[in-house]
Amino acid sequence: MSTPKTLFQKIADREIPAEFVYEDEICFVIRDINPQAPTHLLVIPKRRIPRVGESTPEDAATLGHLLVTAGKIARELQLTEGFRLVINNGPHGGETVPHLHVHLLGGRPLAWPPG
Repeated sequence: MSTPKTLFQKIADREIPAEFVYEDEICFVIRDINPQAPTHLLVIPKRRIPRVGESTPEDAATLGHLLVTAGKIARELQLTEGFRLVINNGPHGGETVPHLHVHLLGGRPLAWPPG
């Protein structure tokens, strides 16, 4: 029996609509439907990695690609004053979808510590 598709796999397969900002062979970037900042995007690998705490050495290139892509998108959006990247892991980390993704937040000052 196969594992059911995650929300993000359904979005990647265009089964669920989303506002795509970027896409390549490894990942895609969409707007978050519940933004926490003026710019709130999700950088999502097409290949499902459940969470960063379960990543393996074989995932290193994909994980690096997600960060490079986030930086590229931040430059394109002219987030010159700064931005934040967040990866949630597990229920206490705020994870709501068991498919690793990077939140790219910017467009306003972001307080520390978060939440």
